Amino acid sequence: MSNQFEGQPYYKIGYVFAPNKEQTVIQPSLITKAIEQGIGLIRIDPDKPLTEQGPFDCIMHKLYGPDWTQQLQQFSSRNPNVRIIDPPESIERLHNRDSMLEVVSRLKIELNKEKVSVPNQAVVSETELLTRDMAIEELKLRFPLIAKPLEANGSDKSHQMYLIFDNEGLEVLEAPILLQEFVNHGGIIFKVYVAGSSVKCVKRKSLPDISEEKMKSLKGFLPFSQISSNSVDADEEVDLEKTEMPREGFVVELSRALREALGLNLFNFDLIRDAGERDGYLVIDINYLPGYVKLPGYETLLMDFFLNVAKSKAVEEVTSGDELNESVCLQ
Repeated sequence: MSNQFEGQPYYKIGYVFAPNKEQTVIQPSLITKAIEQGIGLIRIDPDKPLTEQGPFDCIMHKLYGPDWTQQLQQFSSRNPNVRIIDPPESIERLHNRDSMLEVVSRLKIELNKEKVSVPNQAVVSETELLTRDMAIEELKLRFPLIAKPLEANGSDKSHQMYLIFDNEGLEVLEAPILLQEFVNHGGIIFKVYVAGSSVKCVKRKSLPDISEEKMKSLKGFLPFSQISSNSVDADEEVDLEKTEMPREGFVVELSRALREALGLNLFNFDLIRDAGERDGYLVIDINYLPGYVKLPGYETLLMDFFLNVAKSKAVEEVTSGDELNESVCLQ
């Protein structure tokens, strides 16, 4: 494919990640593919002031905290034409597992037969509540439950999750914590990667189904790291290859609606199919700028997005030039 930017300046995308996260997106294969398309991926040094770096046409970032947010604000005020992907205030919503899913119930989306919802869930803010026998009844939840840290900031602690089978299992937890009803989903999770209008869905093995009969023998809790088909006595091994994927049009439309509602371009979300309802789906988690390298051929997904961003910038410049010429003619 010929370089459509040949003879023109590179479209420069500055990127910055936490040191241990950069390799989950920026790989030599992506950098090479970008260069072939006339796009320069330029590493931003987080230890130097952002206003002293560049020039950039666009900034892609996954750093958090007030200092970085202030740097972005200062940079944007001096460089209003540089696109920031994505706004820190929009990303912030995904750092709280309670608020991240609120948007799903408010989606304006037209579907054929599919239904989209989220699991029943509740936030427990005081650890003492977890030791009360009536806690679950008061929260109007049913076992089994998935216990997730309220903060979803990418830290090791934010990934410490448990499958809870009874009141005794709750006692291992510390508030604040999110309790989410476990929904049988055939042991399969669909991970949907979004990069602007580009969408890719893949299927992965997940937690096995738990029948009411099995629940009678399951006690306490299990950390996610220890859960297997044997640990919950799964009836049969999941056949990943034979599992039907969600309808493509449904996934694309849901991704579009989430993108617009969240005000974000780079994210993925976890989708499960309710085993008790053929066309019922649940969104159970949303992550900002995930590890795209886990997706086969991820370079193409991101490159399509980068090219669309570059093209939109070119269109804006042409439009601005036309408006300028028109104003000159009218004088």
